Amino acid sequence: MARFKENDLPKSKITASSLQKATVIFQYAGSHRWKFYVGLIFLLFTGATALAFPKLMGMLIDCVKNKDNAQANMIAGSLIVILFLQSIFSFFRLYLFVNFTENTLANLRVSLYSNLVKLPMSFFSQKRVGELNSRISSDITQIQDTLTSTIAEFLRQFILIIGGVLLLANESIKLTLLMLSVVPLVAVAAVIFGRFIRKYSKNVQDKVAESQVIVEETMQGISIVKAFANEWYEIARYNGKIKEVVKIAIKGGKYRGYFASFIIFCLFGAIVAVVWYGVRLSISGEMSVGQLISFVLYSTFVGASFGGIAELYAQIQKAIGATERVFELLDETPEKINSIQNAAETQKIKGNVTFKNVAFSYHSRKEIKVLKDVSFTANFGQKIAIVGPSGTGKSTIASLLLRFYTIDEGEILVDGKNIYDFDLESLRGNMSIVPQDVILFGGTIRENIAYGKPNATEEEIVTASKQANAYNFIESFPEKFETIVGERGIKLSGGQKQRIAIARALLKNPSILILDEATSSLDSESEKLVQEALEILMEGRTSIIIAHRLSTIRSADQILVLDKGKITEQGTHQELIALENGIYKNLSNLQFSNS
Repeated sequence: MARFKENDLPKSKITASSLQKATVIFQYAGSHRWKFYVGLIFLLFTGATALAFPKLMGMLIDCVKNKDNAQANMIAGSLIVILFLQSIFSFFRLYLFVNFTENTLANLRVSLYSNLVKLPMSFFSQKRVGELNSRISSDITQIQDTLTSTIAEFLRQFILIIGGVLLLANESIKLTLLMLSVVPLVAVAAVIFGRFIRKYSKNVQDKVAESQVIVEETMQGISIVKAFANEWYEIARYNGKIKEVVKIAIKGGKYRGYFASFIIFCLFGAIVAVVWYGVRLSISGEMSVGQLISFVLYSTFVGASFGGIAELYAQIQKAIGATERVFELLDETPEKINSIQNAAETQKIKGNVTFKNVAFSYHSRKEIKVLKDVSFTANFGQKIAIVGPSGTGKSTIASLLLRFYTIDEGEILVDGKNIYDFDLESLRGNMSIVPQDVILFGGTIRENIAYGKPNATEEEIVTASKQANAYNFIESFPEKFETIVGERGIKLSGGQKQRIAIARALLKNPSILILDEATSSLDSESEKLVQEALEILMEGRTSIIIAHRLSTIRSADQILVLDKGKITEQGTHQELIALENGIYKNLSNLQFSNS
C-alpha cells in the first residue's frame, strides 16, 4: 500500500473562525507560553538585522569611490557584529520555538490519547484505526512543523517583504516600481509552476507504490500464483504498471525541462532587467554603485520571500486543517472514567444480573433491532449460557452488560441496581471477559497476565497462571514469564493465548465473568486444557457463557436460546432437549451427529 504522505493532508481555508479555533492550541502550552512570545521578539530582531545587511554592504562598496579605509573598516566591523547578532538571535528564536512546541504538543498528545481511549465503543465502531492513527501522527506532526518553523519563517519572510520594499523605495522609487512589476510576478509564477511539477512527481511516486503492491501481493501469494501457473499474468500486470510509471515520469521530465528553461530565462532575466536599469540610473548619477548593490540584494530578498511565502501559507493552511481535525476528537464526549489509577479498592459487587425487557439497535443501523424484549436473571454463582445462530445478538448482550453501548428500552440491573447508576470504573472493575479472539499486547507474558491487576505480586501472577493451566507451557520457554508474545500474541498458539487470557481474568477476581465463545476456535487437546481452566475460573462467580459448541454448556444452570433478537427457549440442557422441534434440540442433534 502507498504510505500516507504529509503532502496529502487536506488544507483548510484561513478565516477568522479557523484562526480562532487554531489558537486554542495555546491552552496546552501552560507555563511555556512565554517562550513563544519571546521567540517572536527574537524573530523581529532576526528580520531587522537581515534587512540591515544589504544597506551596509552597499555602503562598504561605496568606500571604493570615497577611498575611505577608516570608514570601510568601521562598516566591515558593523557587518561582522550584525552577523554575530543575527546568529545569536536565530539560535534563541529556534530554541524557544522548539521548546514551546515540544512542551505544548506533549500536553496535546497526552490529552488527545487520554480522550481517545476513554471514548465509548459506539465511537470506535464508526471510525477506522488508520484514521485515528493519522490524527495522532500525521496531523500532530503537521502542527509540530508549523509551530516550530513555518509560522516563524512566514513572519520572517513577511518582515523581509515589507521592510525590503520600504528600504528599496528609500534607495530609488523608479527602480522599486520596476522591481515590483517584474520580480514578484516571476517568483510567484515559479512557485505555481514548481507545485505543478511536484504534482507530477507525486503521481510517479504513487504509481511506483502501486507497482510495489503488485510485487508484495505476488510474493505473499506465490504458492497460489504457481498453483494456477499465472506467472505470465503477474508479469504482465507488473509490466503494465511500470509502463505507466515510465510514461508519467517522461512527461514530468518534459515539464521539469520547461521549468528549468523558465527559471533560467524569466527569473534571471528579471534580475538582469533590474540590474540593467539600476546601472543606467547609476551612470546618470541618480544612485551610487553601493546603492545599486544594496538594491540588488534587497530585490533578491524580496523576490525569494515572495516565492517562499506562498509555500509557507499553504503549510499553515494544512496545519489549521490538522488542528481542526485534532480538536474534533478532543471535542468528543468521553466516558466518565479516571485517567489515572484509582488508589481506592474497587467496591465488590455480589454479581446478580437481571435483564428486563431490553431492546437495542446499533446507532449506525437504527432500523435493525438487534435485541427485542430480552429478559432473564443470572443469580450469584450461576452459569447462564446463551446459544443461537450467528448474528442473533449473543455478543451484544455481553457488550451491553459491560456498558459499551446504551440500551434503547428496558433496564439492566446488577444486584438490583441499574447499571447506569454505577460508577463505570467500579462496574467494569467487577467484570472480566475471555473473548474468542484473544487480544494480547506486544510485551511479555508477565505483563499480559498482570493486565488484569497491574499491581499484582509475583506470587499472584504465578498462582493465576497455574490455575489457568498456563504455568507449564510458560516455564517451557527459555525466558519463562519474560517471553515476548509479539504483536497481538502472534508467537503463541490459540490455546496458549486463551490460557493467558484466563490467567488475566483470574488475577482480576471478577464477580461477573463473560465467556464469549472462548473455546470455539481450539483443537480438542487445547479445548480440554482451556475448559479445565474455565471451570476453575467460573467457581464462585456469576458466569455468562456465549457458546458455539454446545458440549461445553451441558452443565449450565440455565440455557437461553436467542433467535432473531428474542429469547425463544429457556431452561436446562435436559429441559431443552425434551422440547419437540426446539431450536436447541436441532442445534444439538446437528453438532453431536457431526461429531
